[in-house]
Amino acid sequence: MPVAVLAAAAALRIPGVGGPEALIFDETYYVKDALTLWHLGYEGTWGQDPNPAFEAGDTSGYTAAGSFVAHPPLGKWIIALGMAAFGDGPFGWRIATAVAGTLLVGLVYLVGLRLSRSAVIAGVAAGLVAIDPLAIAMSRVALLDTHLAVFLLLGFWFVLLDRDRTVRAIRAGAGRDPIAGPVVWARPWILAAGLAFGCATAVKWSGLYAIAVVGIALVAADAIDRRRAGIRLWAPSAIGRQGPSTFLLFVPPAAAAYLVAWSGWLVTSGGYGRAASANPLAALVEYHRAVFAFHAGVDSPHTYASPAIEWIAMLNPTLMYRETPSCAGGRECVALMAALPNPLTWWLGAAAVAAFAIRLVVRAIRRRPARGAEAFVLVGVAATYAPWLFLPGRTMFSFYAVTVLPFVALAYALALQRIRAPRPLVLLRDASVGEIQREQARADAAQRTWRAVTSIVLGATVVVALFFLPFGTGWPLPEPLYRAHLWLPSWFL
Repeated sequence: MPVAVLAAAAALRIPGVGGPEALIFDETYYVKDALTLWHLGYEGTWGQDPNPAFEAGDTSGYTAAGSFVAHPPLGKWIIALGMAAFGDGPFGWRIATAVAGTLLVGLVYLVGLRLSRSAVIAGVAAGLVAIDPLAIAMSRVALLDTHLAVFLLLGFWFVLLDRDRTVRAIRAGAGRDPIAGPVVWARPWILAAGLAFGCATAVKWSGLYAIAVVGIALVAADAIDRRRAGIRLWAPSAIGRQGPSTFLLFVPPAAAAYLVAWSGWLVTSGGYGRAASANPLAALVEYHRAVFAFHAGVDSPHTYASPAIEWIAMLNPTLMYRETPSCAGGRECVALMAALPNPLTWWLGAAAVAAFAIRLVVRAIRRRPARGAEAFVLVGVAATYAPWLFLPGRTMFSFYAVTVLPFVALAYALALQRIRAPRPLVLLRDASVGEIQREQARADAAQRTWRAVTSIVLGATVVVALFFLPFGTGWPLPEPLYRAHLWLPSWFL
């Protein structure tokens, strides 16, 4: 299952990634920044209108003067690795992102397997991401968000790996100290998660949201685990005893990973703002103040600007590339790449997330424990999507949703698993054998019906994903077929 899913992901991301032979959308920033990072250790400046020469293969048009950039350097360092290995052409500047997009699919499988304990369900979640046009498009252009998504999901996987070991440690410690419970320091996966989330933040500052949300979730999970273990002061113990140790295991590694990503800027002298102080760390702080002021004021209009509230319906998906080549027979065709997910995966997955949230609230009111897999998905959505809802005035784009997509796909697959699972029989205490058999027959029939329905829905989702593949790969479509893809009037008018 994982080999098949990864093979499909790689086949849709890597072949032909060198086309089109032009800088697409924000590649105009990140690719040139990546090249100067590799040669200078920091982002250099370029002359007036450098793109035509750059696209033609002349990549010498930069100067050693530092350029003000809005995002940390790690994602651009990764793009630069591809250019160092395969040259400065389109294949070189996109291959690292294509590989990252393939690895993202593998991580979805690993997380789905851990959550569902089912290779089939994990394969469904990973397969949906493997053939999703948003995930494919974002893997075939040298932007930062796919690298961000990989590090975020890697951090979440490490948190999952920590769970069983920590629960066992708490239960063992509860026997020795039933009042306050143990302080668990042996949590290497939390340290690894801190490093991963620090790397995410070193790609884009939105990784900070995940650090905050996951940090809170770790304390909440610890409190729940202590209560289940019978520890009397479970809440004060989770906050006051385990909380500080979790913080030290989680946050300093994240800060260290973030700082290491700035090594090139720190050890050289030409980066933008590097001369602000003789102390490189003080200069870096001043630079971050300038970047923060920039982000706080990003509210300029853009054709494809889309506030987060619109992402659910995908009212204004980002069009990154479009041309109208001639196809066979001289017909006019349309080739494009867009930040548009498979509508069925996205909308049904969003419905599953909403159902998980409602069930979480209901179970909390009834004082019943939350379902771990569903809570995990909700934390993932809270870390990657919810914070953007609190920034309605900021200019943002729908392709940011590629970080949310893995959790939406996981929600879709977990909902399928729950719907297809056998229902327990509810019988009167004095039910006869005949009544039991009739109830069992009705339950079996209902289960067959639900399995048939979910199979049809999943099949339709795959068909729709294949239908929208050209929006991820840039394959040309005849004009009438292209028009058939425009399900909403706001799509690419």
